[in-house]
Amino acid sequence: MGVSGVGKSTIGGLLAEALGVDFADADSFHPPANVAKMSTGTPLTDDDRWPWLDAIGAWLDTRATQGGVVTCSALKRVYRDRLRAGRPALRLLYLHGDPALVMARQAAREGHFMPASLMASQYATLEPPAPEEAAIALAVDADPAQIMLTALRHLKT
Repeated sequence: MGVSGVGKSTIGGLLAEALGVDFADADSFHPPANVAKMSTGTPLTDDDRWPWLDAIGAWLDTRATQGGVVTCSALKRVYRDRLRAGRPALRLLYLHGDPALVMARQAAREGHFMPASLMASQYATLEPPAPEEAAIALAVDADPAQIMLTALRHLKT
């Protein structure tokens, strides 16, 4: 979880490969209306997000026995609570970093529907996980392979 451009897809893909499980990028669960809205620079509302979060949850449910890695911004606690509902084994990795670094990465992405102009709304919406959420917080200022190894080490404890 984390804001756009923080490296969720990169780290998630590496982690899924290391664990030998399926990987999904939450962007692929957005309905066309959400993608169109974001493409025009309009932030999503909670009502836009509920079906998207439910689709991600359904994907997680199909991998309950073998496991899987899915990216999701999950910026608000209520979104994370919705994903965790009925999924006690769900572990959250919170990828975070200096906003200038993340914004530079996001701005450098080509062909992505999420414009850099929405970064301010991402940070305004972000509710970092509270201690009782037991999320694994990982700074993204290191090499992606190193971040993945750190995540793997935390997941195995």
